[in-house]
Amino acid sequence: MTAAVDAPDQESWFHRNQQRLAPWFFLAPGLLFFLVYVIIPVFQSFNLSLYEWDGLGAAEYVGFRHYEDLYWEWVDRDAFYTSLKNNLIWLLLYLLAIPAGLFIALFLNQTVWGIRLYKSLFFFPFVISQVVVGLVFTWFYDPTFGLLNEFLGVFGLGPLNVLGDERFVTYGIIFAGLWPQTAYCMILYLTGLNAVDPEQIEAGRLDGAKGAKMLWHIILPQLRPATFIAFVVTIIGALRSFDLISIMTQGGPFGSSRVLAYYMFEVALSEYGFRMGYGAAIAVILFLIMLCFIAYFLWSMYREEKGH
Repeated sequence: MTAAVDAPDQESWFHRNQQRLAPWFFLAPGLLFFLVYVIIPVFQSFNLSLYEWDGLGAAEYVGFRHYEDLYWEWVDRDAFYTSLKNNLIWLLLYLLAIPAGLFIALFLNQTVWGIRLYKSLFFFPFVISQVVVGLVFTWFYDPTFGLLNEFLGVFGLGPLNVLGDERFVTYGIIFAGLWPQTAYCMILYLTGLNAVDPEQIEAGRLDGAKGAKMLWHIILPQLRPATFIAFVVTIIGALRSFDLISIMTQGGPFGSSRVLAYYMFEVALSEYGFRMGYGAAIAVILFLIMLCFIAYFLWSMYREEKGH
């Protein structure tokens, strides 16, 4: 009888705490991969940015010289200035995918004839690769047989060489990137709309809310998690844009369409001569820009949740 009573006291610490430990065991593989493939490479990139290294020979410590060189490129409006300016243009215009995706999702959330076909058509850009998107829009912009110039010719305009003109090339690539990005935001909002509380919508209707008021005061607050993810993914996509530029222009004409990610590739692995440290310095700056934007949105969401 005594042994039966004392049995619970003899349980190990692990058995007593296994419910609290179970989530950490499930998270451990993901945390380990995140540490090895994200956190450690970030610090390695910063460390590499302090060295001059061609990828093969001995690395020479140069301190913050690469960052000084980037600063003077900014002052002289050289390649780094053009890349950073184009990244800011990408960031501003790429955010148009979020409201576009929202309004398409609102349309597709209705019950109308042929809605499955419409959903398939809008979903299609999301499942094709960036390489295919780049090739399609390269043909679309072609000044000799592209559909854009065929359309402009109807109105007596053109031909317009979008990818060969320094004034238009960045905007043309961004427009190509908005096609699949809008589809991605649409999917996020469609998922969020399925979780909207119908009781709140009905209560809003009883209070006289309809149209824009219903959207702004009842639907959008419930879509806040989807909006946050859309903002984060769109900002990261805009700042790390590389695929479309590589396929459509390779940074041209005359380097006018390059962005930080493509410039990093050029200086580290391309014609500029395997300057690994210099490329790492560009990567660090790009990472810090992303970190600032994402931290701002996280802080904004935290304040809103705390306010509620």
